[in-house]
Amino acid sequence: MGRCPNCGDGRLFGAYLKVRPVCEACGHDNGRYPSDDAPPYFTILIVGHLVVAPLLAFQVIWTIPTGLLLAILLPALAALTLTVLPIVKGAVVGVLWSLGKTPNA
Repeated sequence: MGRCPNCGDGRLFGAYLKVRPVCEACGHDNGRYPSDDAPPYFTILIVGHLVVAPLLAFQVIWTIPTGLLLAILLPALAALTLTVLPIVKGAVVGVLWSLGKTPNA
């Protein structure tokens, strides 16, 4: 939902994927939760399963010309990836908050 995991009122992101260092509503230090590599990894895992499995399941995919298939799939993959990535990053920050994980803990 893009909200502060501590209070649920303040916004978590200041930009597309930039976590606000301090919540404007409760003052919680959200910048201390390291969510560096996990969100892209989980996003690739999710999007890969949502796209590759249907591609292998439907025989019509093998009859479409390759150029047309790529013209449809690449923008769809990019849009799906860019949509899922902030959701997953917020979830990773939320899980780290709930576990009380910090770089020094």
